[in-house]
Parts: sequence; structure tokens; C-alpha cells
Amino acid sequence: MKKEIENEMEDELRSEYDFAQMEGGIRGKYIERYHQGTNLVLLDPDVAQAFPNDKTVNEALRLLIQVAQRQQPNTVVQQTEQK
Repeated sequence: MKKEIENEMEDELRSEYDFAQMEGGIRGKYIERYHQGTNLVLLDPDVAQAFPNDKTVNEALRLLIQVAQRQQPNTVVQQTEQK
């Protein structure tokens, strides 16, 4: 049964995906970020147009948190440490 699963997995990889011919790849390039707990969020194209980088997204969200806190003083919105 285990051999069947292994063969099945091998068959799913297309022949055009020849990783031996790929150049420039660096193993573990993003491992440090991964260990820091990076969160990735996919923005819709229209939203992404308004924000050129992660800094502007964070600034806008922090402003939104402040506005929400002022509008609903009884609601606690927990802020995380700013980088």
C-alpha cells in the first residue's frame, strides 16, 4: 500500500518541473522569517493598489484600530508590539 502512495505522488509531478536545471535557488532563504512568525495576507488587487508596501498596510490598520477604539470605548482591541 505504501508503495502505491509513493508511485502516485511521483506521477503528479509534471515532467517540465525539472528542479535539477533550476539555478539561483538558495535553500533556507526565508527560514529566519519563518521562525519569526511572519503572517502573510493576500490582498485583493484593488486593495493592493492602495498600499505600496507592508509599512503602509500596517499604518492604515493601526489607524483603523485607533478609530475603532474611540468609537467603541467598551470594546477592548488588543494591540501588538510595533516593529
